[in-house]
Amino acid sequence: MHWQEWYLLFLQQMKQTSPLEWIAVIMGVAEVLLARINNVWLYPAGILGTLLGTYLYFNSGLFAESLLNVYYLVMSFYGWYYWIKKTNEPPVEISYSTAKEWLVTIAISLFGGLFLYFILKNFTSSTVPIWDAWVSSTAWAGMWLLARRKIENWVLLNISNIFAIPLCFHKGLALFGFLTIFFFVIGTWGFFDWRRIYREEKIKRKLILVS
Repeated sequence: MHWQEWYLLFLQQMKQTSPLEWIAVIMGVAEVLLARINNVWLYPAGILGTLLGTYLYFNSGLFAESLLNVYYLVMSFYGWYYWIKKTNEPPVEISYSTAKEWLVTIAISLFGGLFLYFILKNFTSSTVPIWDAWVSSTAWAGMWLLARRKIENWVLLNISNIFAIPLCFHKGLALFGFLTIFFFVIGTWGFFDWRRIYREEKIKRKLILVS
């Protein structure tokens, strides 16, 4: 498809986008921007966007995507709780994943991908079950790491984004394709921002110990 056709498709989708879809997209953008600056308000924004997305997917007959959004919703509540923890405990700080957390991450990506492939292949009319399953399972793993405030969450989320971008365009979803490109750019910035925050917090802890 020529770039002019992509542009016309994008404009057409812009015109056909419902108010609920716009709110869901805006909340998704707000979530990733807030995640980049390490702000806990990413979770309320994400929860609202996910609720709207779940309704819209289900209403459109995209039941697998709707089910995935339910997972994102659960992980958002878990992440919100995990970030703020209890009132008498300090907030969870940014850190790198441990070996155990990497094993969980790999397990989510691989076994989650196989599970989703089985569901998509046998119980849906998906024409790209492997691709779709991989995009979703790596996003699952990234969301789990984000909930635990691990720097590598950006790596997993961007692996998902890299595969999701051509998948969106392949399915004619130009609007979501451009949105995913935006997520990829923010995810790249987020990775370096979180590394910087981690180093600054590490220096602060050392200064406190010295003093």
